[in-house]
Amino acid sequence: MSALLDIKNLNVQFDTDEGRIVAVENISLSVNAGEVLGVVGESGSGKSVTAKSIMQLNPGNTHYNEDAEIIIDGENTLKFTSKEDLKKIRGGKVSMIFQEPMASFAPAIKIGAQMVEQLLLHKPIDKKEAKSISIDMLKRVGIADAEKRFNQYAFELSGGMRQRAMIAMALSTMPKLLLADEPTTALDVTIQAQVINLIKDIIKEYQMGVMFITHDLGVIAQTADNVAVMYLGAIVEKGPVREIIKNPKHPYTRGLLKALPDVNNLDAPLQPIPGSIPSPLERPSCCVFRTRCPNPTNECKEGHIEMGLIEVSPGHWVDQCCINCG
Repeated sequence: MSALLDIKNLNVQFDTDEGRIVAVENISLSVNAGEVLGVVGESGSGKSVTAKSIMQLNPGNTHYNEDAEIIIDGENTLKFTSKEDLKKIRGGKVSMIFQEPMASFAPAIKIGAQMVEQLLLHKPIDKKEAKSISIDMLKRVGIADAEKRFNQYAFELSGGMRQRAMIAMALSTMPKLLLADEPTTALDVTIQAQVINLIKDIIKEYQMGVMFITHDLGVIAQTADNVAVMYLGAIVEKGPVREIIKNPKHPYTRGLLKALPDVNNLDAPLQPIPGSIPSPLERPSCCVFRTRCPNPTNECKEGHIEMGLIEVSPGHWVDQCCINCG
């Protein structure tokens, strides 16, 4: 069975005043129907750029490599040039939950009107049914008095409520693929769990594929089937989520896990990864993680090592230059 989403050899660069920078390098990922792929990494690792590439939502100064492919339903979306082609996937086949909910709603149009407009664009239904679906989805994401909120503007809602309304809007069309970019960041833990369970239920019911983007490996552990760990635009490790968490091979993945609180030893100090992610303008040559690696090899320090993912166990891939580091 072919994947619902298949990204092959994706490179993304941006033109800036300081020159062209690499945002994403040699990304290959796939998502099957009914599967949750977690994409994890610090801010600046290329997670959101990868997701926006799927829907061609990156800014006008973006450059993609000619041999890149983003296949959805057998079509390479990077080859879409007309607005009509893009309309088929944006909000229809593919929906996206953005990090900032205020950026997802037009400030001068009521939330309900925006939800109804999207449904009418992608579903063969009338306004009455579209309104009913919208209000029901607002209720399902935990918004009290959904009928009232349906008739309000985004600025009249709290940050957490806007986040839930945005999730409701993304799910209302029942897309084949959901791109969830930090969907629970603004929510308290109770609502966070409710939203995660809702997404799980919809995946099970409709066999929706999900790319779940976050910096939180704890959320990924309870949500994803597979996980890809990104650092400075590159995938450094990927595989089944249980395998990655129990047997991480890359020093960056191990660092992310060590930075999580230990529920069995709450007095244990957290172990942050030393340093910070470099600017894309100062991208390290060879291994992208070598400037923060706790124990780089001499070959890695000198830039004389072969790069690329290799399979270390069934379905578990890691950047071969880092297997012996950390």
